[in-house]
Amino acid sequence: MTGMTHAMLKGSNVPLDAMAVRAVLRWSPGAGIPDVDASALLLGPDGRVRSDEDFVFYNQPRHPSGLVRRLPKKQAGDELTDAVEADLAALDASVDQVVLAASSDGASFGHVDDLRILLYDAGAPDGEPLAVFDVRPETGEETAIICGELYRRGDGWKFRAVAQGYPTGLVGLATAFGISVDESEESPGDPAADSPSAASAPSVTSDPGATVAAEPPVRVPPPPAQPPTQPMAPAYGYPHPHPPMPAAAQTGYGYPQPVAAPQPQTGYGYPQPAAAAAPAPDPNFRLPPMGPQFIRP
Repeated sequence: MTGMTHAMLKGSNVPLDAMAVRAVLRWSPGAGIPDVDASALLLGPDGRVRSDEDFVFYNQPRHPSGLVRRLPKKQAGDELTDAVEADLAALDASVDQVVLAASSDGASFGHVDDLRILLYDAGAPDGEPLAVFDVRPETGEETAIICGELYRRGDGWKFRAVAQGYPTGLVGLATAFGISVDESEESPGDPAADSPSAASAPSVTSDPGATVAAEPPVRVPPPPAQPPTQPMAPAYGYPHPHPPMPAAAQTGYGYPQPVAAPQPQTGYGYPQPAAAAAPAPDPNFRLPPMGPQFIRP
């Protein structure tokens, strides 16, 4: 394949004769354009990493085996490059695939117009690239993209152009392949860590010698007195209650009159009181003869 460059389309693949390759990301920097970082994940036959050590990125630039590693960024004319090298022939047989990815810092890949990945034979540093693939984001919101993948095919290796994006960044891409991410630790760019509320939150310390003044109890004033409510007037036909009134005022028409002391009931129809007993009658008393009395003097 020396001197022959394959222009790749998304989803296409090409066999590799070189068993040690260098994957180079290239883009044009500028105002509003994010920085780009290359990374690699070593996957087993199940499509997942065997351990967290299989993730090669800017905070872990070299695999423990030394067979996959990141290279320093370089300026290439008006462009920047970031690269990953992999010694495919020497990799353990349990590694079935090497994913080549890119992540953006500061903005999404929608602001990167000319991102491409170039695959070189690591044994021929001055040679032409074996394959070139222009990486185009699908939505523009991606902050991590799988640019391509190196995978076993029989006794050899192939390269496939992928361009699969992740809006969740490098963390979302890594966890998708089984990397354990400690979400309790805040990243340096976490907006919550830089928010004014987080910065101004006071820290509470315990001082055994400090004395705390007791606060006076809070006195809650009693609620204002409510005017007495008037009972609803009873419906027509029901007796109406009368409020209590002084006895002197209850003399008008319609009110019961005060009961006077009982008086002798001597009126017509009542028995008359008996007179005092008279002296015994004169036994010599005689009534005059009955009849008209025409006696002349």
